[in-house]
Amino acid sequence: MKSMFKVILSVLALGVAGFVSTASAQEKGKGGKGGGRGGMTIERLEEAVGALTAEQKTKIEAIMAKQREALQAIPQEERMEKGREIMTKGRADIRAVLTAEQQKKFDEMPQGGRGKKQ
Repeated sequence: MKSMFKVILSVLALGVAGFVSTASAQEKGKGGKGGGRGGMTIERLEEAVGALTAEQKTKIEAIMAKQREALQAIPQEERMEKGREIMTKGRADIRAVLTAEQQKKFDEMPQGGRGKKQ
């Protein structure tokens, strides 16, 4: 049972690290289309929900930046629980910026690392 917990914790930590590194690279202008290991990017979001307005992009980039900072501030031993909370809040905040049609498509997107729909 402990080994299963360690595996789950490792997978979550890698997912968070992948999201942070992907988002950081994108912010610096280095993140190409797709951006890496599974974190949400503006490009991936647009592929899933359709074109975003400039205002939506600005708001979503601010949400992602805030989310990145919060994830980086979490001590390693608290990342599983608090990281999930931060990611869930970030998804809700991004969803609120989208139109009703975009929200339906957003809800169909797999969530990071788990491959499940919301």
